[in-house]
This record gives sequence, C-alpha cells and structure tokens, in this order.
Amino acid sequence: MSYKEQINIERVPEHVAVIMDGNGRWAKKQGQERIFGHHNGVDSVDKITEAAGEIGVKYLTLYAFSTENWNRPESEVMGLMEILSAALKNNIGKMMKNNVRLLMIGDRSRLSEVTLKNMEEAEDLTKNNTGLTLVLAISYSSRWEIVDAVKQIAQKVKKGELDENAIDENIFSNHLSTRTIPDPDLLIRTSGELRISNFLMWQLSYSELYFTDVCWPEFKKEEFFQAIVDYQMRERRFGKTSEQVS
Repeated sequence: MSYKEQINIERVPEHVAVIMDGNGRWAKKQGQERIFGHHNGVDSVDKITEAAGEIGVKYLTLYAFSTENWNRPESEVMGLMEILSAALKNNIGKMMKNNVRLLMIGDRSRLSEVTLKNMEEAEDLTKNNTGLTLVLAISYSSRWEIVDAVKQIAQKVKKGELDENAIDENIFSNHLSTRTIPDPDLLIRTSGELRISNFLMWQLSYSELYFTDVCWPEFKKEEFFQAIVDYQMRERRFGKTSEQVS
C-alpha cells in the first residue's frame, strides 16, 4: 500500500511548512556545481505543491531563500534569483489551472527589481484563486520578522494608537508577515539537518516536526505523503493530557 493510500483525508494538516534543504550537497554528490541542485529542486517544488493540493492541504509554506542566504557567493545568489524568477513565469499558468494562490513573506526591500516585479505580478494574478495557498518565504528570517513586528507595535504605542497593556499574543501575531494564515501544523525539513534555521520560530511553537535524510531534489510526492502519514500517527495535545484530547 502506498503512503498516499494510508492517509486519512479527514486528518490532513491544514498548513505544512517545508525547509527545502540539501540542494547543494545533492549536486556535489552528482559531481555538479551547487546551482545544479537548485535547478533540480524546482521540480520538487512543483511535485510537492501538486501533492499538497491532491490531499487537501490548504497552506504550503516553502523556505526558498533565507536572510542568511544573502551571505552566499554572489554567483550562487544571482543564480537562485534567476531560477526563482524563471519558475514564477513558467508556472503561473499551472497555478491558475490548479487554482493555487501565491503569497510571499520576507524582506522585499532586498530583492532585485526584476524578481520583485515577477513575484508581485504572480501574487496579483492568483489572488482570487481559492485552492491551495502557496507561501514562498524569500529573503526571510524569523528574527527579522519578529523585530519588524516589534517596531510596528512600538510605533502604534508611540502614536497613541495602541495601549501597551493591551499587547498580547494575538496582537503580536497580527503584526507578523503570516497574520493572514494559520500557524503550521507540520514542519518538514529535508537532508538530515535537525534544526529550524531561523524559520517561523513564533509560528512553529506547537507544530509537529518531521526530519528526513532525503535531500530536497529527491523529495517527491511519496516522501511528502510519508511525512503526512507520520504526522497522523502523532497525538497533538497542546499542553493538555491524552485524556483531554481523546
């Protein structure tokens, strides 16, 4: 029986987040440059987006480019941005056909004019789609996001628009870039690394974590469905006892 056949459609996670790791290491194992791995990783993005839509996942967030990734060699950064821009152009038709809505989270001020233009055009074209919401985290880091939220709140307090004593978790969450989407139920990280790497640290507070040794270019539908099956075997208590959630 395939992993997809084992999935309980009634218990599919609403929001799955993925740290797409291992492109460079996978490429080196093939005797290729790191950028070769990033090119092949695009196919996995396509396959996992399809897989998520097939089983009814409502939100899929992919960690495409971190704030720290700007520190990589300039040639690799430029290559990644070219791949991103090309993927957006090439897949807009498929997103429209599959009713996928695209959102971007991250520091847009650091993106090139061309990349930002392609991203915003794709967001605008798909904004009325009602199927899967694909969230791309680009030039994103959780620490950047949290500091930005604190600045927004501080400005409102300074202007008298917000009482500091009224600040709570909900108000803070409403100043994050993910304020319009629910927190992830499941985080998947590929390539065997066991950390969250400055990704959605506030939002992952109660997420289930799934780590696999499979590098991102080899992570396809069956690997994704395996992660969903593993998730469905867990008991999510949110601080309660087993008896309370049963």
